[in-house]
Amino acid sequence: MRSFKYFLGAILLLTASCEKRAFPELQNIVVILSDDHALNVTGTYGNEIIRTPNIDRIADEGITFDRSYCNAPICSASRQSMLTGKYPHATGVNLLFTPFPDEQNTTIAEHLQGQGYETAIIGKTHWNNWVWYNLYKEGLPTHGFDTVIGGAQYNKFLKENPPLPLPGKMDYYARKDIEAGSVAELMNYKVLPHPIDDAHSKGTFYANEAVQFMKSNSDNPFLVWLAFHEPHQPYYFPIEYRDKYDPEMMPLPEGSPEDDRWIPAKFRNMTDEQKRGIIASYYTSTEYMDKNIGIVLDAIDEMGLAENTVVIYLSDNGYLLYEHKRFEKHTMWEEATHQPMIVKAGKRYRAGEREDAIIEYIDVVPTLLEMVGAEPLKEAQGESFVEVITNESEEHKTFAFSEYLTDNLAMITSDKWKYVFHTGSRDLGIDYATGYGPSGIVHRLYNLENDPKEYMDVSKRPENKEIRTQMQNAMLQRFIETHPDAKNCPEGLTLEGKLVWFCEPRDVGDDQGPDDVPKRVFTSE
Repeated sequence: MRSFKYFLGAILLLTASCEKRAFPELQNIVVILSDDHALNVTGTYGNEIIRTPNIDRIADEGITFDRSYCNAPICSASRQSMLTGKYPHATGVNLLFTPFPDEQNTTIAEHLQGQGYETAIIGKTHWNNWVWYNLYKEGLPTHGFDTVIGGAQYNKFLKENPPLPLPGKMDYYARKDIEAGSVAELMNYKVLPHPIDDAHSKGTFYANEAVQFMKSNSDNPFLVWLAFHEPHQPYYFPIEYRDKYDPEMMPLPEGSPEDDRWIPAKFRNMTDEQKRGIIASYYTSTEYMDKNIGIVLDAIDEMGLAENTVVIYLSDNGYLLYEHKRFEKHTMWEEATHQPMIVKAGKRYRAGEREDAIIEYIDVVPTLLEMVGAEPLKEAQGESFVEVITNESEEHKTFAFSEYLTDNLAMITSDKWKYVFHTGSRDLGIDYATGYGPSGIVHRLYNLENDPKEYMDVSKRPENKEIRTQMQNAMLQRFIETHPDAKNCPEGLTLEGKLVWFCEPRDVGDDQGPDDVPKRVFTSE
């Protein structure tokens, strides 16, 4: 069966190579995905404090995109959206613990398997299939990945390769020792390393596993989806990374009075010392992750794969490091949705250049498939931006769309304007409640040219009535064209009423307790 798979794949690739291709030499795909990485904490995006030489190296050898957006500022919804090239409401994964529906979704891995590719996902998946564990006949689905390496494999590695003894007289981060109510401690404001050395740390393990997979499959076309956990809080880093950043040197944004109504209660009483410490931990975790990216880049060069491998770096969503007075993503401000994306197309194609076309993360899968000459994925709702990469077009999309249906929240943005719609039917979810209760329907409009930090909502100004309506209609049109339930939207609703209807999640299998604690919805007695 496997021989037939490679034979069929070779025929498909040969057929593709006979057609006109922008990148005839490209064959392999390496996706490097970080977790909660804010665009503005990267050297190539202008941060002069952070040290990210390897992410910057991808930029030096590739193309940096300055206007790319995730389609959901939350891990699971964004990740499954990227894998399929579909909006979260179309994948069925909108909430944090929704299981990834297998039958109604085709991932890039499943698609490439049929074209002769070996596929691996290494690191964080957030598929949440454990929720339905007892309902599967033959184990959990792997969504097209031949190789799946995650926490279980890392724990086995540690058992077979015991970590080095830890140095004495050093404090470590240990979540079990922290009281549940100490938010700043949970977020590692003391800038403590985790009790592990670099050689045995999780991110290093994942990077090395990615290298091993590439070495084992260097004679075949392959897809590596390498998903680091960093720099997600509590900002993991090993003992060698202690004292990399001085909290006193960390930037601390001030925010705006408009932010105050929406600050989650748990962030309101933090001291400046705690805030700067959290930011220092975040920077440290980011630098640690960047080192592990270097392991993969070095291996690609050493194996002679740089010419025929497309490398893309991105994050599942962004993160607010006290911008708008909080530490989280679950919002539509630029820091949460405006994402890093860097594409290296071969060894030195358009090295060190930048693009400002508006790109959505659902566009990544169609683009990667076109770059390697694979058949397109017809289910994908994204659009390839290869013509932007090849300089055939300066523009890609007029709008970028994002949704966070945990809070019934959606956003659409253009070069100049951003419109945010919020049904306000409940207080903010998953332990981020403000304590002020439901807000009711909220409209926000920001002029990104005049107010790039989004400090001033101008939705109520009479002169902006027309642009607000235009943005609302653009958002509604995106829902109508892509939502699987669109045909059932009641005709009698107003424009605002239709947005409310579409912003309600329809996830199956996600169930949480009264304190937003996830629980297994199917268990054996």
